[in-house]
Amino acid sequence: MTEAQSAGVFPSQALAEAIEQDWVSSGEYRIRPEAIQPASIDLRLGDVAWALRCSFLPDVDSTVEEKMQDLAFQRIDLRDGAVLERDRPYLVPLIEELALPDDVRAKANPKSSTGRLDVFTRVITDRHHRFDDVRAGYRGKLYLEVVPRSFAIQVKTGLSLNQLRLARGDVRLNDTQIRELQSSSPLVYMDADPVPQADLALADGLFLSLDLSGPEDRTVGYRAKKNSLPVDLSKIRAYRWNDYWDPVFPESGGRIVLEPEIFYLLLSAEGVSIPPQIAAEMMAYDPTAGELRTHYAGFFDPGFGYDPAGGRPGSRAALEVRARDVSFMVEHRQPVCKLGLEWMESPAERLYGAGLGSNYQGQVTMLSKHFQEQTAGTPPPSP
Repeated sequence: MTEAQSAGVFPSQALAEAIEQDWVSSGEYRIRPEAIQPASIDLRLGDVAWALRCSFLPDVDSTVEEKMQDLAFQRIDLRDGAVLERDRPYLVPLIEELALPDDVRAKANPKSSTGRLDVFTRVITDRHHRFDDVRAGYRGKLYLEVVPRSFAIQVKTGLSLNQLRLARGDVRLNDTQIRELQSSSPLVYMDADPVPQADLALADGLFLSLDLSGPEDRTVGYRAKKNSLPVDLSKIRAYRWNDYWDPVFPESGGRIVLEPEIFYLLLSAEGVSIPPQIAAEMMAYDPTAGELRTHYAGFFDPGFGYDPAGGRPGSRAALEVRARDVSFMVEHRQPVCKLGLEWMESPAERLYGAGLGSNYQGQVTMLSKHFQEQTAGTPPPSP
């Protein structure tokens, strides 16, 4: 394989090889095969969490643990589980460590279920001043900053809150390549039909818009309640959604007003389809477009919403949204987030979907897997 051919995001089979070569290792803990996703590896919490006075980044001359000394005030044992409080930053050494070749870099992002719970996470590495970015050739430990925002959470050693991608070379598709791919292997659909090339909203990536359509009694999203009980992240379909969320209904004309500093879950109007040769990442919305924060969970794996037989017009994307400082109105089909698309080194042999136990293929609700199912587009049940 030539250097040009080797450029791209590592697929599942290359990630397995990277683990065999100890580029990603976990000491006495074995990295299980199920931790390998189509284009990422699940990272796991270590044995302790440190409660911090504030967030931080190391500089080029310091390690994470050196920088943490004056900021950590409580050591929390995670081996039997522990509750992390809302709005408190915690630092957790991860089980996995890296020994990357000089031409391989890494990027981290929260898992989808983490973002949908409004849990803010980002990876920190020694002697590096950027979150979630791991420089090429890095050798050392990984640390995860965890900040529960809307709900307190219960976590324990071995739980996975975020994912790591490995990549080599120039991987990003430009807008011309995105248009071409839309013709050959559609990336976005509206209803059952691929969006025409001329209708794509592009600017160094592919924009997605909101679905706020329907009558005024249609549930188009959810708004997080404050002061709910903690969510145990190891429990699946264990919680009544209306103990933690209020439904959101559209105003006349297909719009809603976001209250400042409240967390909302909404759905994209478009169905998204990621073919095997592509990986995607949700990118932060352009701040010049308004006081709006979108995107916590970032990775879209190869196979998300994809059906080689053409029977599924993509899966809609869950959009995690928070208005800053002032109330902010959003309308049906308003662009609120952008997908960056990246070439895979080779097509992934494992694809997102039922075969991997993926939770959000063909989703029609935006709630995380921890809540008993409630379908968007229907009135909520009585408590």
